[in-house]
Amino acid sequence: MSYEGVPGSLVGDRFADPSEEFTVAAPPTKTLRMFGRGSWAEARRVAEVLRMETVGGILLLIAAVIALIWANTPWSDVYHELSAFRVGPAAWHLDLSLATWAADGLLAVFFFVAGLELKREFVAGDLREPRRAALPVAAAVGGMALPAVIFALIAARAGGDALAGWAIPTATDIAFALAVLGIISTHLPAALRTFLLTLAVVDDLLAITVIAVFYSSSLHLLSLLGALAAVAVFGFLVQRGITRWWLLFPLAVVAWVLVHESGIHATVAGVLLAFTVPVRSRDGGHGLAERLEHSWRPISSGFAVPVFAFFAAGVTVADAGGLGAGLTSTITMAIIVALVVGKAIGITGSTYLVQRFTRAQMAEGLSWWDVVGVALLGGIGFTVSLLIGELAYGVGSAGDGYAKIGVLAGSLLSALLAAAVLRVRNRHYRKLHERETADVDNDGIPDVYQDRPS
Repeated sequence: MSYEGVPGSLVGDRFADPSEEFTVAAPPTKTLRMFGRGSWAEARRVAEVLRMETVGGILLLIAAVIALIWANTPWSDVYHELSAFRVGPAAWHLDLSLATWAADGLLAVFFFVAGLELKREFVAGDLREPRRAALPVAAAVGGMALPAVIFALIAARAGGDALAGWAIPTATDIAFALAVLGIISTHLPAALRTFLLTLAVVDDLLAITVIAVFYSSSLHLLSLLGALAAVAVFGFLVQRGITRWWLLFPLAVVAWVLVHESGIHATVAGVLLAFTVPVRSRDGGHGLAERLEHSWRPISSGFAVPVFAFFAAGVTVADAGGLGAGLTSTITMAIIVALVVGKAIGITGSTYLVQRFTRAQMAEGLSWWDVVGVALLGGIGFTVSLLIGELAYGVGSAGDGYAKIGVLAGSLLSALLAAAVLRVRNRHYRKLHERETADVDNDGIPDVYQDRPS
């Protein structure tokens, strides 16, 4: 490199001749740290989300256990009659069973919150940086693709409509997974918890895309256009800062009804509405997406998802030919292997490929056993998996019964294996937790988030 017009330029500890050519070393490139801490603001927000989701996950577990026990007692007929009880205006084709209202209506709230979370992460969160977003997105894709392939390979032997459930093991239930973390009381580092949360939100979005494309009935174009118009008006209002509930809520209901009428699964309406909500605030405060997420997440985690679990998890084992026949059916075995093996290998393998091709380094103090533990938690597929099982085989069918047994057994086995791995690492996690929460200067911000390399 030539310094022309600068006589006697000082280079290093000597003066250089202007005609001399020399090379100036490039500044060191910033190394990507997988599972790095991210920002303190994001860590606080994620911690709040995780607390709510953990409570919701415990409620989900309670609801599922009650349903499973009730459906296998002498009073199982009462449970099934309750699930099949129809309510709603028939003129609008909305005289639906309570179980369908839970799957189509309440889960729309769940996907609305997931859509808000995903948009906020990619617009204003730490994942707005492509290099940070690459890891959970790649892990979500790998954690969906491999289980689907494994299921298809196993189910192909059964023939018939068994292959229709190929997407059942693709989803991760974040509330259930975080409830497991809460029960085993690990000090899992915040970055890994954030990774699990983001991975689950991304594969929720991918799952709703799969539902919209592969598990929707014949398309009614006029209803779909009406739904898109309602979503557009909703988006116009929220983008202009008009947030009056008596305007937005009826529009959201109209959009949901029209999506339901269009033949596309009604939960898609929740995601479409969420994506129209602005993330950033004009006055620099909390954006509308964050405010709506804060308002609706307790309803989603504390009511919508547990009620759906109550109606979806109640499989009568005797109707599936008994526990032995249910566990050994091809559909059940395909789901169990796909959830336990496919998810673990898919998530861990995708994470390794990101590290291999980006030359990223694992954050200090973490190991690949941590990734395996989180990947096993990814095998807890419950809410969306049960929904896809109903869509694939039909509510109350033999295939749906096998799918429910497979989802419950696979999720339980994944939870037990994840707990075993994370328990081994618990002492190490506790040390990391103590370091990450240390606040020597007592300014309310852990010191690890201050004066650190960007």
